Amino acid sequence: MNGQQPLPLTDLEKDALTEIANIAMGRAATSLGQMVHREVRLTVPSVEIVAADRASQIVAQSRDVKLIAVRQDFKGLFSGRAILIFPEANSLDLVQIVVGRQLSPEDILDLEEEALAETGNVILNSWVATLANLLKHNLTMSLPMVVHGDRHKMFEGVDNTAQLVLFLHINFSVSETTISGYLALLMDLPSMDALRALIADHISAL
Repeated sequence: MNGQQPLPLTDLEKDALTEIANIAMGRAATSLGQMVHREVRLTVPSVEIVAADRASQIVAQSRDVKLIAVRQDFKGLFSGRAILIFPEANSLDLVQIVVGRQLSPEDILDLEEEALAETGNVILNSWVATLANLLKHNLTMSLPMVVHGDRHKMFEGVDNTAQLVLFLHINFSVSETTISGYLALLMDLPSMDALRALIADHISAL
């Protein structure tokens, strides 16, 4: 990679980001639970900042080569792209959870894009909105877009030498169904620096 390598998160930064991420996912879980009329749990086992090509490699380590993602761009004091990524094999489970019933293959094809976009929109908006609120800055979000493909498709149009990724491993649980995935916030170096400065302000205010 020719671009600048990300500086590792300090323990305080990692703790602060993990706390913010779990608050955001708690709010997303509440919204999704109201939507599907069941208890939803969203947890964030780990948070890190990595280079974009490293994020692509981590996603590729999944057993499932085919992936599905919902992505939205955000703008504000720091700007970038938020991507929610799951193995495509889990899309059936996600759709059935969202619509609340067993579906035929034909019905799944009809409802898949809408259900995934709606789920991704709730999770991504909750995460970005919570981050913005806690850091006391507004961010605006674009409409969600569903993407199918391999790890290269997930990060399509991203300059790997200029982008860094705030990379979250997430666990999504409803009833007895648990799906592991990733949430990635892609930002250029100035945006990442702005985010880390805001996190430092947040830590000092605690």
